[in-house]
Amino acid sequence: MNPDSPKSKAVPVLVPMPADRPYSYSVPAGMTAVPGSIVRVPLGPREVAGIVWDGEAEALDARRLRPVSQVFDCPPIDAPTRRFVDWVAAYTLSPPGMVARMLLRAPEAFDPEPAVEGIVVTDLVPDRLTPARRRVLELAGDGVAWTRSGLAHAAGVSLTVVDGLRAQGVFSTALIPPRLVVAPPDPGYAVPELTPDQRGAADALRTATERGGFGVTLVDGVTGSGKTEVYFEAVAAAVRTGRQVLILLPEIALTQAFLERFQARFGAKPAEWHSDLPPKMRERVWRQVAEGGVRVVAGARSALFLPFRELGLIVVDEEHDPAYKQEDRVFYNARDMAVVRARIGGFPVVLASATPSLESRVNALQGRYERIVLPGRYADAALPDIRAVDLRRS
Repeated sequence: MNPDSPKSKAVPVLVPMPADRPYSYSVPAGMTAVPGSIVRVPLGPREVAGIVWDGEAEALDARRLRPVSQVFDCPPIDAPTRRFVDWVAAYTLSPPGMVARMLLRAPEAFDPEPAVEGIVVTDLVPDRLTPARRRVLELAGDGVAWTRSGLAHAAGVSLTVVDGLRAQGVFSTALIPPRLVVAPPDPGYAVPELTPDQRGAADALRTATERGGFGVTLVDGVTGSGKTEVYFEAVAAAVRTGRQVLILLPEIALTQAFLERFQARFGAKPAEWHSDLPPKMRERVWRQVAEGGVRVVAGARSALFLPFRELGLIVVDEEHDPAYKQEDRVFYNARDMAVVRARIGGFPVVLASATPSLESRVNALQGRYERIVLPGRYADAALPDIRAVDLRRS
């Protein structure tokens, strides 16, 4: 039997609480729940969201089980992500439900985003064609749906002009799909000129990304050597092959400067994921990552538990930073868990740092990781002169 084929009678559901195993629920007639489906189930006096898990439900009479209340219209959590949850739970000695809880951080995103009401031009013509109306019709003449306010703003007219045309039947109502939170990145937007060392490193990362398969590469470069430009080429290769990318950064490094640097290379910013993200934006990013609309995410350590649909590359920038360690409820190091997620998913991971962690250096020396060294700064810029000063003699 296909492990993701529809189940009947009863399913195991992992709920976001400190339980050591999934609970069993019956599936009402006419409802389909497969492993990975996000469902609403009763738990005590309340209802919670949970994930239909792998394996069989307990051997109980389905009539004695409480039923699944709802299967959300949401892409299922894929098998590699479910295996990742199980691995993290076993390795960190955490209840699987508490790890699954990190996957379910945006409950309002489990239902599809509503379409936006817009307008589209019809074959009717207005009774009087003023210059303002002419500008509106020129813009809308290609048959693309607009919002009323968007069309008025683009044409430089007031809403009353658009509404007047609508009242005469020149425009009809149309539903516009929700907009992406960020535009898709363009790998060929602004290809940089790299130094020979950078080009060699970028070619190695690009080859590994295009080839696919699990592997870890440590990019060990001095400050200012161009590590970001180098791993951007791996990001470009993953996007070209139709894969999603996760760039992990310490939260303090997830700055506007980094986002603008990414935009300068790819023509669009990555989607953000961090603790200061507004709830509505958090829900939209979660949903669009699950649906595959968002192709690149730059986020803090919790972004590792986003429900990627086609994840094909993880980059861990400043991999030595202690901010990757979580010490609340589920204890883990996002750098190490990124390597595990890549191994389970069968794709490459890039670790970048000017001062690699001892663990990564040892793994590179023992041959577990590939190591790429960037010894010089861009444009042969000199490193600062550093010397010790004895303050007792100052």
